Amino acid sequence: MTDLIPKEIKQVYSKVHDAGFEVYFVGGCVRNMLMNIPVKDWDLTTNATPEQIVKLFPDSFYDNQFGTVGLPTKSNGVVEITTFRTENGYSDRRHPEIVGWGKTIDEDLSRRDFTMNAIAMKIDGKQTLTDPFGGQTDIKNKLIRTVGNPKERFKEDALRLLRAVRFATILDFDIEKETGKEIVNDSDLIKHISGERVRDELIKILSSDDPYKGIMLLKSTGLLKEILPELLEGEDLSQVRPGRHHTTDVFTHNLLALKFCPSTDPIVRFAALLHDVGKPAVAGEDAQGLVTFYNHEVAGAKIAYEITKRLHFSKKETDRIVNLIRWHMFGVNEDQTDSAIRRFIRKIGVENVNDMLDIRIADRLGSGRPAESWRFNLFKQKVEEQLKPAPFSINDLKVDGNDIMKTLNLKPGPQVGKILQILFEEVDEDLSRNTKEYLLERMKEINHG
Repeated sequence: MTDLIPKEIKQVYSKVHDAGFEVYFVGGCVRNMLMNIPVKDWDLTTNATPEQIVKLFPDSFYDNQFGTVGLPTKSNGVVEITTFRTENGYSDRRHPEIVGWGKTIDEDLSRRDFTMNAIAMKIDGKQTLTDPFGGQTDIKNKLIRTVGNPKERFKEDALRLLRAVRFATILDFDIEKETGKEIVNDSDLIKHISGERVRDELIKILSSDDPYKGIMLLKSTGLLKEILPELLEGEDLSQVRPGRHHTTDVFTHNLLALKFCPSTDPIVRFAALLHDVGKPAVAGEDAQGLVTFYNHEVAGAKIAYEITKRLHFSKKETDRIVNLIRWHMFGVNEDQTDSAIRRFIRKIGVENVNDMLDIRIADRLGSGRPAESWRFNLFKQKVEEQLKPAPFSINDLKVDGNDIMKTLNLKPGPQVGKILQILFEEVDEDLSRNTKEYLLERMKEINHG
């Protein structure tokens, strides 16, 4: 496995070792090397104190209470070098109240979350693995198992509940029976974890090769009820209407939309998962007693906004998710004019066009329909045609506010903007009208009218 370690990282290891300290590769980098998966983050652990590590590496930084020194490298990001440590007291279900420097590697490994992450490796002279909890066996058997008693591990740090699901999703592992049982028992502890950390784990699940599996695991462990209860309101809420395509309840449809979403962007996938989250809030019946969901996209956008705020998504991410949900019911028919297509593009934003089309495909597949139809393909063709030049906007008019004020002898004010908007809407219906001569005459008519 040593041939998987970059030369620059080996040099860091050797410098600590040659200074007379014990040093090991540890955690995810060892796990990934054992599985022949690319390593993104390199972590070392040592009996050297943070002060001794900083002395060895003047370019490093140390600004925490957990004994972790960060060392920037040229080609491999920041290497984290952590002193052997022990931990005690987790009243907030997240951070240890007492952190002490440990004396042995076994002592350090005993505080880690899962067996597959509690393997250490030395490479001085020969490769040696320290694996006191059977992590290699669990990797071979594709199992997520806590180090020691799961009743203790999850109560120490409730984020481990989500990490177990995330690892099972990304690595395509199963959760060991007793570990899984305790996740269910302790699922309510996730409320002690900040929205940012929950969001980060959720994004990693949504970024995986099988986000559908991840969400289903969250549901079966009880964690989905804690972090996205709005989704579960769609359980057993039928969408069936004679002659319509829906055959599942709202919850299942949302999950299937995620499963079949063609985008790999976790933000678009999240929007697909939530796209019909507003249906339970507006569910009603028509005169025939059949279920209706009028304006569910409006209700869904409001609910999605609250969810993204609770999970501390950025403003840009929130705007994207809300926008995709709010407008996902856009119409598609063969009679749409070019100006109607341009209005669609402006409404959702040029940057969101492809994402919105992916949401429509996810919605269709999640309903049991083919990904595309001849009308949908025609709509996409029209959109592409309108996107070839930059979509027509008010700035593309052959006149501007100054022309209006000069021609009509107006001062700056609402009337100028009103005339400009009318001109834009008329030209948007027929781009041949966009000439200075025509617009100068037309603005006079508008002002006199």
